[in-house]
Amino acid sequence: MSYTIFISIASYQDPLLKETLCSAYENAAKKENLRFGVCEQSHSGIDMKSLSFSNLIKYELIDPVMAKGPCWARSRIQHFLEDEDYYLQIDSHTIFTKGWDQILIKYLNWIEGILKNSCVITGYPRAFKPNQDLSEFKLNTAFKETLGLTFREEKIFEDGHYSMQKSFPASTKKPAKGLLVAAGFIFAKAKFVRDIPYDSKLYFHGEELSLALRLFTKGWHVTHIPRVPIFHLYTDVNNLLRKLHWDPEDEKNRLIKWNELDKKSKARLSDLINGNLDGDFGLGSIRTIKEFGQICGLDLLKKEITDFNLATDQFPFFEIESKKQPFKEIEINNL
Repeated sequence: MSYTIFISIASYQDPLLKETLCSAYENAAKKENLRFGVCEQSHSGIDMKSLSFSNLIKYELIDPVMAKGPCWARSRIQHFLEDEDYYLQIDSHTIFTKGWDQILIKYLNWIEGILKNSCVITGYPRAFKPNQDLSEFKLNTAFKETLGLTFREEKIFEDGHYSMQKSFPASTKKPAKGLLVAAGFIFAKAKFVRDIPYDSKLYFHGEELSLALRLFTKGWHVTHIPRVPIFHLYTDVNNLLRKLHWDPEDEKNRLIKWNELDKKSKARLSDLINGNLDGDFGLGSIRTIKEFGQICGLDLLKKEITDFNLATDQFPFFEIESKKQPFKEIEINNL
């Protein structure tokens, strides 16, 4: 199998960035086929010379005072993309299992073959926790079924059109169609970057719904798979505190404060939903905002919940299967 995978990693003063890079490289079945794009926002970056595969990394180091949020960083990284076949977007605190690259490719190719459409695989991966010296990582492998995404009950239309998401069982052990996107894990053909390029004018809140709406209206399918072969750090542990973009020490030196960026970002999400953005960062014409809302129980234009249970606890997931092309389950080291 000949392929190249571009891996986008935006990092903000993250002590796990090097471990994430090494984990992706060391656990890939085809290490030589990886290409990394890294935007590290830190006062002192990682030592690139210490990495034996630094020739596979396109890297930039930015003073955190100049940083403008994850969407801005991910947009910068996408300019590093060349002629790679696949695109993987992750956060800088991610651990990989053996053979993750071939697992994701096999899933995506099978799903697109069944659905006859361009697809992304996404979702909030299961969690891991490192020990204090980063020598061991405890993976949470308890849940084996497919995890999808739905809206968080108390956070729908929390601020304008912005609504918070949560991980949610899709009630299947097979791949499933969904609707919502997790920015910390997106796997797709590299065509995704050309069709749905990152909007640098978004900040953080609004990032995921914006992607989901653009994918949906441009005719893409959002899918989820069981036992995702990557794991994500969701909480900080003792002596491994990770600064966030709105850290007061960095914030005091910024000309544009994080809350102003956040306000503009949510306003841009509203502009997207109301059809006020044209071109690459606007909606598509294949499906509509109204159709999106009918599926998930929300009237996005009116900012109203039309079916609370559908939007939260009965979110629609559709199991992907084919009698003509049955999917043979991939063993992921029993994870």
